[in-house]
Amino acid sequence: MDLFEYQGKQYFARFDIPVPNGGVADTVDEAVAHAEHIGYPVVVKAQVQVGGRGKAGGIQLANNADEARLHAGNILGMDIKGHTVRRLWIEEASQIQEEYYASFTLDRSAKLYLGMLSAQGGVEIEQVAAESPQAIARIHINPLDGLTEPACREWVAQAKLNPAATAGTVSILLKLYRAFEDGDADLVEINPLILAQDGRVYALDAKVTLDDAAAYRHEEWQSFGKIISEDERERRAQERGLQYVGLDGSIGIMANGAGLAMSTLDVVNQVGGDAANFLDIGGGSGADVVRAALEVINSDPKVKAIFINVFGGITRGEEVAAGIIEGMQGVELNSPVVVRLDGTNAEEGRAILAANATNMLYVEPTMLDGARKAVALAGGR
Repeated sequence: MDLFEYQGKQYFARFDIPVPNGGVADTVDEAVAHAEHIGYPVVVKAQVQVGGRGKAGGIQLANNADEARLHAGNILGMDIKGHTVRRLWIEEASQIQEEYYASFTLDRSAKLYLGMLSAQGGVEIEQVAAESPQAIARIHINPLDGLTEPACREWVAQAKLNPAATAGTVSILLKLYRAFEDGDADLVEINPLILAQDGRVYALDAKVTLDDAAAYRHEEWQSFGKIISEDERERRAQERGLQYVGLDGSIGIMANGAGLAMSTLDVVNQVGGDAANFLDIGGGSGADVVRAALEVINSDPKVKAIFINVFGGITRGEEVAAGIIEGMQGVELNSPVVVRLDGTNAEEGRAILAANATNMLYVEPTMLDGARKAVALAGGR
């Protein structure tokens, strides 16, 4: 679950991370009312889940009610990298002295938490990593040990932040770590973390990704409401309870398991294709799940072929095959389907699929063969 900036700041506030005073507005009148209550100058900020808002004109300073009304009217409905602005965050203007970057996430390869801190905030961390990798101070944290204050102070020193910001930054990082671990987040990021001219250190922006699997432990997440994606394909997938991420290629991907789905994307790329999506149908491959997944993939006009890559474990191969055949019957397909089936009773499953093969259904023995067939049917990239 990716939170909008205003939701991220509400989330941070629960862990006593200082953020600017602000309010949410869905209309111009609400924006002006919040601005009047906060006091000028204020910043009018577009709420979209994409970077580059400032460059697109989605962040504007307002010194009075007329400017607040003008900027709110211009930003609402604005298109920023394909995302339509439907909500604004109005916050008090900050007198910035310096901008930093701070985040916590999971380093899966190291099987540890990863903290990143840089004195070069306010820009994409990928840009900093590419141009000045030495400007990012990294720390790996064993979750059994946690982040101690001495380790945090050493980390801040390594990042070479302004000494005037040390105390405030250490305090925020310790709270941010708690927001990451206790809050069951996959990512918490502050960019920029600012040192204000009055000496305060606080979060000027907030990026938070929560672990959906932990939602049962957090009733308070219900206050965030349902996060609706701007991507129509992702919206359809959300409505059907599917784990889907839209991409820009022409090969629709369906796999049972996140790891297998990621591997499928890699193999498709290796044989000269581009995936149109990531879609994990989970452990089951019943007809209802397959039908729902095909409906979502089929709705993407860029898809030229669909690759179903399933490894049968507890679910037997013949049951998977029957589910695929039945699921396909409920959807008017726009693109041919290639199936690779392996695992328990795979031979029986492949026999069922082969018996139903048509010019819209192809069966391949391996993941590599299936990827090659799908890419060929799609005409390459």
